[in-house]
Amino acid sequence: MQPGFVSAQTRLLVVAPHPDDETLGCGLLIQHVVAAGGAVKLLLLTDGDNNPWPQRYLERRLRIDNAARQRWGSRRRNEVIRAIAQLGLPASVLHPFGWLDMDVTRRLRDDAPDSIAAVRTLVQEFQPTLMCCPTLSDSHPDHGAAHVLCRLALTGMDTPPVLLAYPVHEAADEVAYPVQIDASADQQQHKLQALAEHETQMMLSGRRMRRLALSPERYMAADTGTGDLRLPWRPPALLKHGLRLLVATPSGVKDWRWPDAPLVRDPDGAYRMQWPVDQPMPTPAFVKLHLDWPSPWIFDHWGWHAL
Repeated sequence: MQPGFVSAQTRLLVVAPHPDDETLGCGLLIQHVVAAGGAVKLLLLTDGDNNPWPQRYLERRLRIDNAARQRWGSRRRNEVIRAIAQLGLPASVLHPFGWLDMDVTRRLRDDAPDSIAAVRTLVQEFQPTLMCCPTLSDSHPDHGAAHVLCRLALTGMDTPPVLLAYPVHEAADEVAYPVQIDASADQQQHKLQALAEHETQMMLSGRRMRRLALSPERYMAADTGTGDLRLPWRPPALLKHGLRLLVATPSGVKDWRWPDAPLVRDPDGAYRMQWPVDQPMPTPAFVKLHLDWPSPWIFDHWGWHAL
């Protein structure tokens, strides 16, 4: 049985930061929309070209140059075309931006107007009734930044689509997800077949990815924040000279060094954003705590928070 909010009038826009996110996050929902006679569009932000360890393993190479990255990205884009075919979609629904993998946060920081406008333009052209993107709390930096981009792109639209967020790199059992997609055995099998098409990812992470694909497909409404300007982090003093605070609102994006950020310390030790008293706070507003140091670890330690 299809979800009650899916019908022949459903126009679903799935936002996937990388190939395989569309299957892991929305593989069942996509099938429900197709079965109901609705329309689907897949926005693929990156080709997943910065995925070095599977590439080193499969290509038996140590050094990965630009040509090797481009070849890997092309391979992964072909995988997503084969994967969505298993979900009942033609290649024509794919809309790839071709942004660099692990670079969505930088784009948001350094080129917010054009990046947001690119998402907004696609929304205006496709006119979705339902839009799905990663959760804000997803620990992959491209996923959290993708959520912020989508939220900012929809801000101010007269008739924005319903926005649902799907988890990939987070413990879904620890969060309340009010929407869950039921699946028939056939639909679950098609989702697994779609996942199998992502051969580059299955080679080293097949067990973990199959576990994710077999987990209930869950969604939550976009986090609107509480209106409280207190930050949830209390970073250690030793890191503060390398920490940065990135704030994204419809008015713009600002990235401060932690010592220069407009923060005050509450009596209980918590930090609070100090918004200018003569300016209304734009909404939505998102803040990200991050280290300005290179690291081999790809996942966020602190990530994003909705103010």
